[in-house]
Amino acid sequence: MALAWLDHVNIRTANLAAMTRFYAEVLGLAPGPRPPFSFGGAWLYCRDKAVVHLVLTSKVASLDASIDHFAFRATGLAEFVNRLKAHNVPYRISIVPQLELRQVRIADPDGNRIEIAFPPDEAVDPAALL
Repeated sequence: MALAWLDHVNIRTANLAAMTRFYAEVLGLAPGPRPPFSFGGAWLYCRDKAVVHLVLTSKVASLDASIDHFAFRATGLAEFVNRLKAHNVPYRISIVPQLELRQVRIADPDGNRIEIAFPPDEAVDPAALL
C-alpha cells in the first residue's frame, strides 16, 4: 500500500454556520454536496474534492487535540493576505529554510490551526514575517 494524498479533514464543531462561512469566505472553499447522514454538517470543496468535512456537535471536547494543524498548498499570496485583512483574520507568515515556501498560519473560528503554503517565487512583505 502507498498513500496517495490527504483526502479530507473532519472537524467537529458546535458553530456550523460560522465555520462554514469561514472556510468559504476566507479560504475560498465551496460548500457542496454531502451524503444524507443522520447528523448535521457541511462539506467544503477545493475544486472537485470535499477536503473539509464539518460535523455538527452540541459541544466540542475541551481536551487538547493531538493534531497541531492541517495545510493546503496555494498560489496568490498577496490576494490571500488581502482576503485575510478584509475578514479581520489574524495571520503570521514565515519562510521555510532551504525550501523557501511561504507559510501563512491562521486559525478558524473554533481555533483549529491551518497552514497555507505558497511557492518560493511569491513575493512577501518582509514586515509581515515572524
